[in-house]
Amino acid sequence: MAVVHLLASAIAFAILGAAALYAVLALTAVLVWKRQRIDRATGDDRATADRPSCSRPPVTILKPLCGAEPGLYEHLRTFCRQQYPDYQIVFGVRDTNDPACAVVERLIAEFPSLPIDFVVDPNLHGNNYKTSNLMNMLPHARHDFLVMADSDASVGPDYLVAVTAPLRDPGVGLVTCLYHGVPTPLIWSRLGAMYINEWYMPAILLAWLFGHQGYTSGQTLCVRRDTLLLIGGLEAVESQLAEDYRLGQLVRDLGLRIVLSRYMVEGEHHEANLDSLSRHELRWMRTIRMLRPRSFRFIFISFNLPVAAIGLAVWSVASSVSMLAWALFGVTVIARLGLHFMHRLRDARSVLADVWLLPVREVLICWVWIRSFLSSRVTWRGNEFDVDTAGFLRKLS
Repeated sequence: MAVVHLLASAIAFAILGAAALYAVLALTAVLVWKRQRIDRATGDDRATADRPSCSRPPVTILKPLCGAEPGLYEHLRTFCRQQYPDYQIVFGVRDTNDPACAVVERLIAEFPSLPIDFVVDPNLHGNNYKTSNLMNMLPHARHDFLVMADSDASVGPDYLVAVTAPLRDPGVGLVTCLYHGVPTPLIWSRLGAMYINEWYMPAILLAWLFGHQGYTSGQTLCVRRDTLLLIGGLEAVESQLAEDYRLGQLVRDLGLRIVLSRYMVEGEHHEANLDSLSRHELRWMRTIRMLRPRSFRFIFISFNLPVAAIGLAVWSVASSVSMLAWALFGVTVIARLGLHFMHRLRDARSVLADVWLLPVREVLICWVWIRSFLSSRVTWRGNEFDVDTAGFLRKLS
C-alpha cells in the first residue's frame, strides 16, 4: 500500500509540476513578446520617420466577405483609412444577395478617391469557400504586394506600413500577425475571445519563444505576387481546411522566411449561443489535431486549472496534500490569472468583468478537446465538411 501511495504521489507531483511549468512558460512568452513588440515598434517608428513614403511599393488588400457580421462596416472602414501612399482594396462575395454587398457599396460611396474593386463571382474552386473567393478576386489585384485579411479584422491607420515593410527583403516570403479577440457583449462571445486570447495566442507565443516559425494566420497574410506564383498560386490550397498554415509551409519550402509582424490585429468575436461557440472551437481543435496529430493528444497539459485540479485530487487520494502540492497549484492559478489579466488591460470593460468565467472556460476547452477526437467533421459557414488526414475538405451532402 505504501508503494501505491508513493507512486500516486509521484504521478500527482508530475501532473502539478507540468501544469505549473506550462502556465509559467506561457505567461513568460506573452511578457517577452509584449516587451519585444514595444522595442521593435520604437525602432520601426524611428526608421519609418527617416524613410520617404515614395519608397513604399503599391499594395492590394484582398478582403473576402460572406454575410453581414456584427461590426462589418466599422471593421472594413479601418482598411479604407490607411496612411499609405498607394493601395487598392478588392472586396469579394459569391452571391449578389449577400448582405455584405450593401456594406461595400456604402464604403465605395464614402471613399470615392480610394481605388476599391468589388467582385461578385459565384464560381467555386475546390472546397475552401474563402480561398475560392480569393481566387476569384485575385485577377482584379493591380499591385504585386498582396495583403489578404479576414473580414472581422480591425486595424489602425499604420497597419499597411507595418505589415508590408518586411516584404521588401527578398529573403522574406510571407508576413503574418497575431490577433486579439474582441468580444461582443454576449457571454458566449466573451468565452470565445478568452479561448483566443488566453489559450491559443499564448500557445503560439510559447512555440515562438522556443524558435518555432510555423504560425500563419488568415487575419493577415502578406505575400508578393511572384512568391504566390512560385508555390502554385492559391490553387495549391483551394481545398485545404488550414489554407493559411499550408501557404506558410509552401513558402518555407521555397527557402523563404515567414515574419511574425509586431502589429497586433483586432478580430471581433461573436458567438450567438453555446452551439455556435462549440462548433467554431471544434473546427479549430480539429484543425490543430490535423496539423499536429502526434502531439495533439498531449496538449491537455495546457489546460492549466483542470490539470492542476486533477493533480491535487490524485495527491489527496494518495496522502494528505503537502505544502509542495499547494504551492504548485498556487503557481498555476497565479500564472493563469496573469494570462487572463494581461490581455484585459487593453479592454474597455472592467478588468474583473470576466474572472468568474475562468472555471467555465477551462471546463469548456476540455470538453471541446475530448469531442475533437470523436469525429473528423467540421462546420464552416453553415456547411458540413469531412477532413482527411492531409487536411483536405470534402463537402458532405
